[in-house]
Amino acid sequence: MNSPIDFRAVFDRISTPYMLMDQQLVIVEMNQAYIEATGRPREEMQGRYVFDAFPSEGESRRLLEESFERTRDTRATDVIAVLHYAIPRSLEAGGGFEDRYWSCTHTWVPGSNGDGFVLQNTQDITDLRRLKDEAFRPEAPPTTAMLGDSVLRRVETLQSQSVQIRRLFMKAPSFVAVLRGPDHVFDFANESYLRLIGRRDIVGKPLEEALPEIREQGFIQLLDDVRRTGEPFIGRDVPVMLARQPGETLEERFLDFLYQPIIEDDGSISGVFVEGSDMTDRVVANQRQRLLMDELNHRVKNTLATVQAIAQQTLRGAADPDRFAGAFEARLLALSQTHNALTDSRWEGAGLRQILNQELGPYGDERIRMEGPDVHLPARVALSLGMVFHELATNAAKYGALSTAGRLLLSWSVSETGGLDFEWRESGGPPAAPPDRRGFGSRLIERSITGELHGTIAADYGESGLAVRFNVPLDRVFG
Repeated sequence: MNSPIDFRAVFDRISTPYMLMDQQLVIVEMNQAYIEATGRPREEMQGRYVFDAFPSEGESRRLLEESFERTRDTRATDVIAVLHYAIPRSLEAGGGFEDRYWSCTHTWVPGSNGDGFVLQNTQDITDLRRLKDEAFRPEAPPTTAMLGDSVLRRVETLQSQSVQIRRLFMKAPSFVAVLRGPDHVFDFANESYLRLIGRRDIVGKPLEEALPEIREQGFIQLLDDVRRTGEPFIGRDVPVMLARQPGETLEERFLDFLYQPIIEDDGSISGVFVEGSDMTDRVVANQRQRLLMDELNHRVKNTLATVQAIAQQTLRGAADPDRFAGAFEARLLALSQTHNALTDSRWEGAGLRQILNQELGPYGDERIRMEGPDVHLPARVALSLGMVFHELATNAAKYGALSTAGRLLLSWSVSETGGLDFEWRESGGPPAAPPDRRGFGSRLIERSITGELHGTIAADYGESGLAVRFNVPLDRVFG
């Protein structure tokens, strides 16, 4: 019979550093590799709040604490690619603090009684940081008259290694650049950095000249602070407006990045090492998710108003209770089908006329006239316009033409250069007046047209009713 596995012994023999905390972030256990990496005896760490055992303030602590809490609260693994975090030396090593750089992975470990733990796997990447500094350190090339043969061979070896390291950084998936001097002149930029800025010719140019669009965005001040203080700066999801080519329209990107000072042997700072990742897709997805949650909450409220409007319209036209019940049930079913169809269109796309029919079907075909060709919309565009039409229809049912016996005229056309031109015009209802304040619905319409689809929109409020016109570029509709 096989002997049972001693998992504590296995944990202690893992070669990479691991440390376990409870939900109050009190250190429960660590393996031998963690003890060796931190240079601290077990009794100085075990049973202590993690930030008492490893005190820190400012940005480094904030990033680490937020990562711990995300893992604890969401049960999801969280990663900090680069963390500047000094650790205290033991008394045997002379005390004080030692400057270190770490890469941290935090994982949720469920417990036996419904509780759980945060497991930290940390890698000391301080030597890699120093290697980067060496690879990009400016040095005057020595002459053969100054060096003996053995020293010259050593210099040649180091220069060859430096070239190899630069080549590795050139192909790195994260963007990398080296800025020199008080004007932050580009000494190096890898392929990822060049892709980010549209492959502009920047090497040898000051940052302000190479990327003039960032002049007023605060990044030069950050670089100046790094050079002045000698302290690195870590940014997470930082917005920046960049042009793909000089003179082109600025696009918003979101970056995670590190500004690391390049410190010379004499203590002076010769430049700043820049490393980071483009997080735009993740940030936009999170923003979209938050918008959809807001829209979901808003739609629940609007659905009640829509049901009320349908009930009032049906009651006015019903001769007896039985007819009212039948008509009311049919319109509620149409409303339900509208929501189901819109959910499907988020993934498969939909026709413009189909979206309009889905949103306006519950109000009766006899009151709505549509003029224009059918246009197939990708799911993203169908979702955005579906939100717009839902808001306009709800507003019309609560305050506009659909709240009385009014009518809607919907017309649109597609031009080769201008895109999709659409007009929503109400008539026969109450006079339209500009709202006293912009509610969520108005903000959603504007964000969907101008933000999501990069279009334009205008509204007219008149005695005959509301008129809304918008244009969506063709490349956004069909691209």
